[in-house]
Amino acid sequence: MDEPAKQAPAPRIRVLLLDDDHFMLELLSDMLADIGAAASPPAGFEVRAESDARRALASLALDAPDLLICDLSMPDMDGIEFMQAAAAGGFGGGVMLLSGMDSGVRKAAERLAKAHGLNVLGAFKKPISAQELQAALAALLVPDSPAQENSYNLSPVSGK
Repeated sequence: MDEPAKQAPAPRIRVLLLDDDHFMLELLSDMLADIGAAASPPAGFEVRAESDARRALASLALDAPDLLICDLSMPDMDGIEFMQAAAAGGFGGGVMLLSGMDSGVRKAAERLAKAHGLNVLGAFKKPISAQELQAALAALLVPDSPAQENSYNLSPVSGK
């Protein structure tokens, strides 16, 4: 009767990483694993990494993740085109945009993605730091938190 109380299993947050840079995919996967392990209670990230936007789009339709982390600058289909297609397909999860481009381009992409109805958590400069990633994921790690859309957005768009 004095058995230790069973803890609920760690929440599983399904993430799709899209970037044509394989090193960035590995870096983001490692950062998510570290953030999940350090969360209280620990959270598990189920990460699917994709370097081809068209394959990622096809998988989005079959098995939509909770979170999409997408590079803006990719060959064949850039991040903007990908976001438009994801929105047209009814993607309802969180979206984080990453780019090495200047802040004006990132903010414009963020506004465009929001205009298409996507739940954008922010547009971040590559490489994103572990602290920025953790802050952006805070609402996903604590699902009952009172955080509202954009309250954790680290790249506010002026004129809102």
